[in-house]
Amino acid sequence: MNSKELRQAVTTAQAAKALNRTPQTLRKWACLENGPIRPIRINGRLAWPLDEIAALLNGGAK
Repeated sequence: MNSKELRQAVTTAQAAKALNRTPQTLRKWACLENGPIRPIRINGRLAWPLDEIAALLNGGAK
């Protein structure tokens, strides 16, 4: 993963705010692998791709 990809992802708290969900909901999506978007892991932390968040907000996941 390069630095450009890192800049195109946000933290769980930021993604939750953008999606109007709680951070725990996003963590549950990641754990159960059943959410509309999948996070990437950076040093053991979840990061949510901005393009997938935008796609979800515009009417559906990729």
